[in-house]
Amino acid sequence: MAQQRSTTEQNPVMQQEKIIIPNSYGEKLVGILHETGSTEIVILCHGFRSSKENNTMVNLAVALQKEGISAFRFDFAGNGESEGSFAYGNYWREAEDLHAVIKHFSGASRVINAILGHSKGGNVVLLYASKYHDVCTVVNVSGRYNLERGIDDRLGKDFLERIKKDGSIDVKNKTGQVYYRVTEESLIDRLNTNMHEACLLIDKECRVLTVHGSADEVIPVEDALEFSKIIPNHKLQIVEGSDHGYTSYQAELISIVLPFIKEGRQQGA
Repeated sequence: MAQQRSTTEQNPVMQQEKIIIPNSYGEKLVGILHETGSTEIVILCHGFRSSKENNTMVNLAVALQKEGISAFRFDFAGNGESEGSFAYGNYWREAEDLHAVIKHFSGASRVINAILGHSKGGNVVLLYASKYHDVCTVVNVSGRYNLERGIDDRLGKDFLERIKKDGSIDVKNKTGQVYYRVTEESLIDRLNTNMHEACLLIDKECRVLTVHGSADEVIPVEDALEFSKIIPNHKLQIVEGSDHGYTSYQAELISIVLPFIKEGRQQGA
C-alpha cells in the first residue's frame, strides 16, 4: 500500500501532499500531489538527471492546481527522493514507473486527465502511450526523437570504442567528480529505444501535443518536427527563443499546455 504524509496548506482544497508509491521492483517512488479535490489528475514527469523539484514541473503543477486540476509530480527510481540506483538509458523502465503511478491513482478512483513529460520525460510519456492505451492526452515537452543523437555531447565522440574497451564511462562535473556512470548495457538500452516505432503505435484517439523551444541547446527543434510527421493526432507548438529548460519562457509554456489539457478535459466530459 502507498504511504501518505500530508502537508496541508491553509486552503484545505488547495494542498500539497507527499505520496509514496511502490514501482514494480518494490522501489518507493516519491511524489508531491497538488490536490484540488477534483477526480481528474495530471501526472508530470521530469527529465534526465532531474527531479520533481525542477522549475518546470513545479510551475506546471501550481498552474494546473490554480485551474482546479490536481497534479502529481514525482521522482523516477534512482532520481530525487525515490529509491533505486540511477542508470543511463532506462526509458522503458521509467515508462513502467509511470505505469505504477497511474495504476495507483486509477485504483483510487482518479481519472488520469493527461500525462506530461519534459525532455527525457517527454520520451517516457510517448513510450507509455505507445504501450498502454489508457490516457487520452499526452504532452511531450522537448523530448528527443532520435536517441542515437546527443550521446557524444556527454560521452565524447569515441564513446562506443571506449565503452567496449573499459566497460563503462564516467561522466564528470567541472570539478572532476563523477556525476554518473554509463555502462555498456545502459548505453545499448538507450540505443535500442526506437521512438519512431513507438510513436507509430500511439492510438489515433490519443491527443498529443509537442512543445519545443526554437533555441533549444540540448535537443534540436528538428526533433519536434519529426514527431509531428508520425504521431497521428498531433499538435506542434514551437516557443520562439526558448532554451531547453524554458528559463525565461515558463509563462509561455504554461499558456500553451493548460488550454490543451483543459480542451481534453472538455472532450472527455
